[in-house]
Amino acid sequence: MQPRNSRLNSAALRGAVDLAAVKAAGEAAQKAEQARAERARQAAAGEAGDAPAGYPLVIDVTEDTFEVEVVQRSAEVPVVVDFWAEWCGPCKQLSPILERLAEEYAGRIVLAKIDVDANQLIAQQFGIQGIPAVMAVVAGQLVPLFQGAENEANVRKVLDQLILVAEQRFGIVGTGGAPVEGGAEAPAPRRPEDPALAAAHDALDRGDLGGAVRAYQNVLADQPGNTEAKVGLAQAQLLQRVEGLDPQAVRSAAAADPKDVEAQLRAADLDLVGGHVEDAFGRLVATVGKTFGEDRDTARLRLLDLFEVIGPEDPRVTAARQALARVLF
Repeated sequence: MQPRNSRLNSAALRGAVDLAAVKAAGEAAQKAEQARAERARQAAAGEAGDAPAGYPLVIDVTEDTFEVEVVQRSAEVPVVVDFWAEWCGPCKQLSPILERLAEEYAGRIVLAKIDVDANQLIAQQFGIQGIPAVMAVVAGQLVPLFQGAENEANVRKVLDQLILVAEQRFGIVGTGGAPVEGGAEAPAPRRPEDPALAAAHDALDRGDLGGAVRAYQNVLADQPGNTEAKVGLAQAQLLQRVEGLDPQAVRSAAAADPKDVEAQLRAADLDLVGGHVEDAFGRLVATVGKTFGEDRDTARLRLLDLFEVIGPEDPRVTAARQALARVLF
């Protein structure tokens, strides 16, 4: 799970997804920022009584409400998405845990519940193959969490990591929900203090991918060790590479020739943006294992780029690094 920088997604994430949604994701974030500003204005003007007390912490979401309740809201607070069904026994064990923790976390997350029987299109778009399945959306970016029933201790660990990533990488801490401990409201999201980094983020939010790449490169020229800029650059470049690709044609070409390195690179990019992280990593590890010389190095370097997008602390990156080492040595 990782970082702040790219809003890979939007308009209902159009399912783990319709990649071209970058621009709409920026618009969703802007709407959320405007909503926060309006609430602040109302509070300052003494109009708070006319404004909603805050968003609910547990909500039922449908295909019609997904854009507003999940994508737009994810610019203000991490939205945990619980895919469930009435007939699913493990769902009945997991859902109460998620609901209880959503209340306990008091506005630091929102739980969106999606009945897969009633909302089959969303389930298909997210690539849900079994339930319960739990994902998150942060700043319009899809973050897979886990599949299957988990005990409360494990769920709590996952949510704690999600909240940490949302705050440190995305500057999102949750606002407008239920009061936190002591009755205080959660603090407003923090914006990057570095003006150059903020400009890079803003370019990415606007869908100006070329501008974002240049801005992140400028930050790295002055601050080679800036982790957030490295992640932002990797994500902006990924989005540039997938713009305009025909997913069906890309996947057909990759399936037709497993040794076609360029075809595998394009397919891996699509896998990653679609939320299929293990598939993307596995594809490139396999390509490294089947190729030699310059082709092998090209596949290896692309895999390292994708590691940057996801983040070094993600266990999927750790596993893929080990797999890469095995095929290399």
